[in-house]
Amino acid sequence: MQDQDTPKSPENTATPELVENVGNSAAAEQAVGPESAAGTDTLPSLAEQLRQAELKAAEHHDAWLRAKAETENVRRRAQDDIAKASKFAADKFAQSMLPVKDSLEAALATENATLESFKQGVELTLKQLVSAFQSANVTEVSPLGEKFDPNKHQAISAVEADGEPNTVINVLQKGYLLNERVMRPALVVVSKAKPAA
Repeated sequence: MQDQDTPKSPENTATPELVENVGNSAAAEQAVGPESAAGTDTLPSLAEQLRQAELKAAEHHDAWLRAKAETENVRRRAQDDIAKASKFAADKFAQSMLPVKDSLEAALATENATLESFKQGVELTLKQLVSAFQSANVTEVSPLGEKFDPNKHQAISAVEADGEPNTVINVLQKGYLLNERVMRPALVVVSKAKPAA
């Protein structure tokens, strides 16, 4: 009876649990069988799993860093290409304009030129200019007799005239398109209906 009243020491209470754990691990080894006890078909330990996960994480981090660097390089190259394209966009057109400038300078440098030779020189220079415009897809808009189009024409005035109203009856300044986009609208005079008598 005295044994029941005495409190158990911590050592005494831990011992049955320890015995229980040892007994459970021994029972687990017996349940697993002799193959796992030999170590032929066991799961990797937690330390091994952690080491493998860390290796994979380092590998993925390295791949991510490489992909990020490659993306930065591609972005930088694209920005350089865009800057070069905008900087040298007029190169082809400027190359085709050089002969026009040369022709004009040659005409001005000619002494004792006749009016006829000046006229021929200007006509040849104009042909060079038209050729340069064609190579750059610059087209002329001269809408005489056409229906007024506010997208391509700018009406300066409207005058009473026979025929259909809103028709271009006079072109004061030709317009120009660059790849079908208006660079400069044509300045025009359009017709309006005569008042009924």
